[in-house]
Amino acid sequence: MEDVIVIGAGPAGLALGACLKGEGLSPLILEREETVGSAWRRHYRRLALHTDKARSSLPGLPFPEDAPRYVPRAQVVAYLERYAEAFDLQPRLGAEVARAEPMETGWHVTLTTGETLATRAIVFATGVSETPHFATWPGLDSFPGPVIHSRAYHAPGDLPGERVLVVGFGNSGGELAIDLSEVGRKVDIAVRSPVNLLPKELFGRPIGNWEVLQRIFPYRVADAITAPILRWKMGNYARLGLRKSEKGPIAQVREDGRIPLIDLGTLDLIRRGRIKVRPGLSRIEGALVTFDDDTSAQYDAILLATGYEVDLRPILGPMPGVLDDTGRPFASGEELAPGLWFCSYHTVPNGQLREISRQAPVIARAVAARLTGDAA
Repeated sequence: MEDVIVIGAGPAGLALGACLKGEGLSPLILEREETVGSAWRRHYRRLALHTDKARSSLPGLPFPEDAPRYVPRAQVVAYLERYAEAFDLQPRLGAEVARAEPMETGWHVTLTTGETLATRAIVFATGVSETPHFATWPGLDSFPGPVIHSRAYHAPGDLPGERVLVVGFGNSGGELAIDLSEVGRKVDIAVRSPVNLLPKELFGRPIGNWEVLQRIFPYRVADAITAPILRWKMGNYARLGLRKSEKGPIAQVREDGRIPLIDLGTLDLIRRGRIKVRPGLSRIEGALVTFDDDTSAQYDAILLATGYEVDLRPILGPMPGVLDDTGRPFASGEELAPGLWFCSYHTVPNGQLREISRQAPVIARAVAARLTGDAA
């Protein structure tokens, strides 16, 4: 029987592996793909961390000193490979979990190959960006051009044609609109909901470094303190067709699970007319897209930056008190059932990598304590 099985060999799974080994355990890391950090490998090419490297490293290994402040995708992949090597983590690759079921002495894990494994504890670390959310609208099937999710997008060449509609104004949507605009595409971006925008840096410091306010004050108070500064820095973007959320950025994350857009230049391109803001989509008739304000425009391609879903019910089944009605764990970093943990399944204001670096040691200590208690 294994001490502990970790499902996933992305940043969370690797951090857990290192921390569990630090507690004297021998974790078995299962990864369905053939590489570590598979999600980072398939992200779009221009992606870089939106949080600075000093606050984005995993436990026990900082990013190299010569890495830029905001580490690009390829260097993040190299860092994850180096992390696995530094802690002698040897994930079992190509091992996809089909089912995990509790048993009297731990957990019974079945792979898609039919192989079964027994473990005293199990930690899910498959991340928040595994299953794309595909929104739909009346007439979408009639659209003659490509319709792809941002997960399948790597570079502008993936989308032929001149006019591109980007749907969604999260960090991916905002950055991919820049990517397409920079090569001369005519880009519209559909923004259905009220938004919060943050600068990448404030007074020369990465925006994530201001989380100290959240530790000192209740989050709504922290939002109130920073609101005048953000208005000064970002301007009145309601004039550009964007609706400002009534909630502050921290409240929006904590209460709605929605991450504010960290502006990398999207706002400037909107002001300059290079990117046009549209409201939410109403219907599609061939190449003609009609929006909620009854305006219409024709497009050659649609890029869905509509986010991701988390649903662990196919593996765990319905687990009241553990998974909610959508299949997402009720909490991350806590033991939600005997011998069962989840690492970093909820969006946070200051970056998933930083949250992973906080949760992984806590989970590792809890797993070690449980197994030591079980042995006693």
